[in-house]
Amino acid sequence: MRELMPVRMQESMGADVYSGIARASGLLWCGRERTQPGANSDTVFVYCHPSSNFVGHYALAPTAALGIDAVGVVTRYAGNDTQVILENCVADLGSVITHLRNNEGYDKIVLVGNSGGGGLSAFYQQQAEKPTVRDAPAGGGTDLTTASLPPADALVMLNAHSGRAALLQGWLDPAVHDENDPFDRDPDLDLFSRDEVPLDLDWVVRYRSAQADRATRVTEWAQQQLAQLHTSYGDSVPDLPFRIHGTCADPRFVDTTIDPSDRQPGTLWGEAISANLRPVTLGSVSTLRSWLSQWSTATTNGHGPSCLQQVTVPVLVAYGTADKGCFPSMARELYDAATHREKELLTVPGAGHYFEGPPELLTDTLATITGWAEQVLS
Repeated sequence: MRELMPVRMQESMGADVYSGIARASGLLWCGRERTQPGANSDTVFVYCHPSSNFVGHYALAPTAALGIDAVGVVTRYAGNDTQVILENCVADLGSVITHLRNNEGYDKIVLVGNSGGGGLSAFYQQQAEKPTVRDAPAGGGTDLTTASLPPADALVMLNAHSGRAALLQGWLDPAVHDENDPFDRDPDLDLFSRDEVPLDLDWVVRYRSAQADRATRVTEWAQQQLAQLHTSYGDSVPDLPFRIHGTCADPRFVDTTIDPSDRQPGTLWGEAISANLRPVTLGSVSTLRSWLSQWSTATTNGHGPSCLQQVTVPVLVAYGTADKGCFPSMARELYDAATHREKELLTVPGAGHYFEGPPELLTDTLATITGWAEQVLS
């Protein structure tokens, strides 16, 4: 039976959380499925993400059915990635893992980074093993050198990408000329005006370069805005919001021969031409500080492969070949980044991002993952 597990935060949420009730409580409400009601297993799987609400994560009950308790983490930014500061997500994850070790008495902890949780879990473990980050890139973050960050005993990357910054840069629409006008478009860089598929590879190279250029422009603008904000208001106004048009235009959404797999064309939100401008996709609204922490490749601390290079615990990377959001090269990049030999790459043919389809796609995958965990932790 699913139960809510309150976890006391190790620091104040601050004003970046909208809910005054949440700020006053100082609690993170996580979801837990136990193998046996009222008793804890020796090992617990901890499913994490920077902003998704994992209280009802689809893998909790199936994991518990395999004999291992499962916890779905909720950070202070649950359901709202507009203001995510990754350094604070690491601190929140540390609060949860501290609680599981000290209060719940779990002996072994397997940290499962699902989707955007891949980069977060790698960042967490890197800092847990050797903390170096004292603040977010533009302030507003936690000093991770003084936070309670108990290391996990193993990491699992489940349908994960290398990090939010790298992901969004690969999704940014470079046809957007004016950041304030989504209809002012460069026809030569308009993914959705091209009829030929497969796409011309030379054009894709130019497209990727233009995406990087746009991301750089936004980063430089955000840094300039923060400097101006500080000049005008000092510390009394620490951050500002802004919008980003065109955030779902990866060529892989329309051309499945790029990063080939057995996925169908499209995105996790439907057709790319629609998802690109709708506000439900990633990164369409941000703040200056949040952009520099989670969305900018030039400044983020949460690049999964870079973090995994410094991680010493066993790592398993599992990915579904029908995933429309996280592609095979992303899984390979995470796997290759681990410098030790105690790592494994698991391919799940036919599985989508949320393991849509026959239930055995998920249950068989989790059986393999839990079996791996039992082996490496024994």
